[in-house]
Amino acid sequence: MAKDKDDDKLDREYTLEEILAEYGKDPGKPSGPDLPWPEARHDPLPQNVVLFPGGRQVSPPEEDEEPEASPGGEPDPEDGGEPEPAPAPEPPPKVRQRPPVTDKVLEFPEDDTPPLQAGLRHLREKADAYAQQMFSEEGKEVSEETIRFERLIPGVDEEEAAEEEAPRRERRPRKEPAPPPDIPPSQLASRYGKGLGLLRLRAALVLLLSLPLLWVALASFLDLPLPGGLGESFALQVWCSGGVLTVAAVLGIDVLLLGLVRLFVLRPGADSACALACCFTLADAFTQLQLMPERDTLPYAAACCLGLFCCMWGTYDKRQGLRLSCRTAASASEPYLVTLDPKSWNGRDAYAKWSGPAHGFGSQIQEEDGTQKVYRITVPLLLLGSLLCALLASVGQGRPERFLWCLSADLTASAAFAGLLIFSRPYLALARRLSGSGAALAGWSGAARAGSAILLTDTDLFPPGTVALNGIKVFGDFSVEKVVAVCATLIRDSGSGLDKLFHDLLRSQGAVYRRSSGLQRHEGGGLSAEIRGESILVGSASFMALMEVPLPQGLNVRSAVFCAIDGELAGIFALSYTMHPTIPPAISALVAGRISPVLCTRDFNLIPAMLRQKFKLPVEKMDFPTVERRTELSDPDQPHNPRLTAVLCREGLTPFSEAVVGAKRLRSAVRVATVLSVLGSLVGLLLAFYLTFVGAWQSITPAQMTFFLLAWTVPPLLISGWVDRY
Repeated sequence: MAKDKDDDKLDREYTLEEILAEYGKDPGKPSGPDLPWPEARHDPLPQNVVLFPGGRQVSPPEEDEEPEASPGGEPDPEDGGEPEPAPAPEPPPKVRQRPPVTDKVLEFPEDDTPPLQAGLRHLREKADAYAQQMFSEEGKEVSEETIRFERLIPGVDEEEAAEEEAPRRERRPRKEPAPPPDIPPSQLASRYGKGLGLLRLRAALVLLLSLPLLWVALASFLDLPLPGGLGESFALQVWCSGGVLTVAAVLGIDVLLLGLVRLFVLRPGADSACALACCFTLADAFTQLQLMPERDTLPYAAACCLGLFCCMWGTYDKRQGLRLSCRTAASASEPYLVTLDPKSWNGRDAYAKWSGPAHGFGSQIQEEDGTQKVYRITVPLLLLGSLLCALLASVGQGRPERFLWCLSADLTASAAFAGLLIFSRPYLALARRLSGSGAALAGWSGAARAGSAILLTDTDLFPPGTVALNGIKVFGDFSVEKVVAVCATLIRDSGSGLDKLFHDLLRSQGAVYRRSSGLQRHEGGGLSAEIRGESILVGSASFMALMEVPLPQGLNVRSAVFCAIDGELAGIFALSYTMHPTIPPAISALVAGRISPVLCTRDFNLIPAMLRQKFKLPVEKMDFPTVERRTELSDPDQPHNPRLTAVLCREGLTPFSEAVVGAKRLRSAVRVATVLSVLGSLVGLLLAFYLTFVGAWQSITPAQMTFFLLAWTVPPLLISGWVDRY
């Protein structure tokens, strides 16, 4: 019952008069600002109070619990009668009310610090904690061991993390045509060599035939004399121009037919544009006197004849270049292959050299070059544009008899002379240079993609025979046979370029290889393994100092191989490195071509410091990966790109460097020259359309047409002569 009374006191509501009376205050007297209780000083009531059970805010009853009886419906304890059921009270509105102030309220201490000062104090505490953590190691000096490691271990280059590009929506790749059959290079060399002499003779005859045509075209322009009655009869000049062009077309019938066939099989090229220009120029020459008797200019036979000569010239040069490349590739039974491996170093494409059969070389050499791939798209557009322009200038003007003249002018102006010379001229010059150094470029397919790095191994810098043994010194009680055997075993297992040298030494000493286990490559420039329970260390002098192997006093050996057994120096092999005089120019050509050499060496003596001090190589422009990465990049079993860049038939860096630099220069030259050639064709078509539209045949004479086409031929020829000059 006492508990029910306490709950009754807690549930009842107190008035302000009762509260003031309890604190001994007069309800009628106004309270001043210095009231002693907190409620008078703070309005609204602070929230740092805790309501004990039995407060005014009552949660709704649960389903399993009986609702508490209200004070009015509670039975009187003295009567003991049953209370009458009181009506269910309506739920009070959800309005936040001030909790009642009772004697069961605990007041928590309040912080009188202003908010600004509290914030500054919090920041000061965080700064002190950060300073203590930051300078916790202040006063500690770098250990001598760390300094020794930094001095003895050569610096390496870490690969930069490739930036993650935003995902792009990839286009569906186009369906490529079936590649040509992979014919052996020797058979291709014989095929390309057939008929080259006759093609060269026919091209020379076409050039000779173009000279009288050009003389006749310039006669009226420069007042040149003409033989016999040719100067008195304009009709004879027209018929002679058509006849000479017909003879030239017969001499180059194979080139013209090939161009027409490519047009009909929907794979047109530069020879297709030349073939159509010759056909419609012949039609214009034989119909000019009947359809346009008022025209006093000759047909464009001189320009078409020169264009046919350029096509035959380009065909000859391309076949000659492909023949040289195939003959060079077939000269070695076990050649080296050069491939451009995608993202193999530092997220960039890098050239790699490895040994294997030249599968795919015969197929790649027969593929179309980059210029023909561009002309496959532009030639149909130029032909369609020429046809539309001819219709507008003739039929559109109500002069249908001018159609053949307009179409002949448009086709001749848009048929660039250098169409077949853009790739063939530089490729022939490059094939001649690479053939002399023992390399063969795999056609345009080998130069279509360019890389920015090249992987160099031990044999690239120092082929077999350039490293010699100057002497051997054995220490302690170890035998020469044992020292040579364990050292040659670790050299062989590591795949170092010194393998052949130590193999010859092993045979001369009558020793045999041992079985090693636990081979490890160390960044300090050495190897470690176990042979028959003994710890073997092989490396440079710095590696021995790093592994705390005592060395003789006053030792002055720059390039040597040190061997230690169970922590004791066992032998020293003095070496002499001789760099071929062609290696520094080859590296300079790589650096000038913006191709970064990556040193993937396994010989622990070949470090940047040694190459800079002894051979003056620009090692600051080279990359030197970690020992694990060098081992991975120089692994002969790593996968490579199936597309070949070149085939090498000789050891050393010279053929490797020349093939890589030449391929990159060929790619750049062909691209620039192709853009200029297509631009010249477009400009020629627009000029021819304008002049034929206004009927100004005096401003588009054969001489002017020839000079215009020759002017656009000079830049590609100059660019092609730049490819092999490096």
